[in-house]
Amino acid sequence: MDFFYIIGTVVFTVYGQLILKWRIVDYGALPVPFMDKVIFLIRLVADPFILSGFLSAFIASLFWMAAMTKFDLSFAYPFMSASFVFVFFFSMFLFDEPFSIHKVLGLFFIVLGIVITSRA
Repeated sequence: MDFFYIIGTVVFTVYGQLILKWRIVDYGALPVPFMDKVIFLIRLVADPFILSGFLSAFIASLFWMAAMTKFDLSFAYPFMSASFVFVFFFSMFLFDEPFSIHKVLGLFFIVLGIVITSRA
């Protein structure tokens, strides 16, 4: 049951990143003029999905605080790297982001690091 807190942290972190990317892509690039930037960012913050991404980050923080009551930081923190793996694969399928052997190799080392660290 204690690992549920780490899993919750990863799930809500990944959701927040994906939802923010999805909505921000729909709004386009950040404008150059200062006032246009301010208006652009206000529109982003007013988007209900972006607000859900912020809420997701807050909920992930609550899960993380709970995880910190159960695990050593040096044990739990490497599991946060799992979010890199999930975001990579979901972004390929949802946003057609590029796949490369370098990224896969990097993810392999991240997962290897999680395995090694969780065994210590």
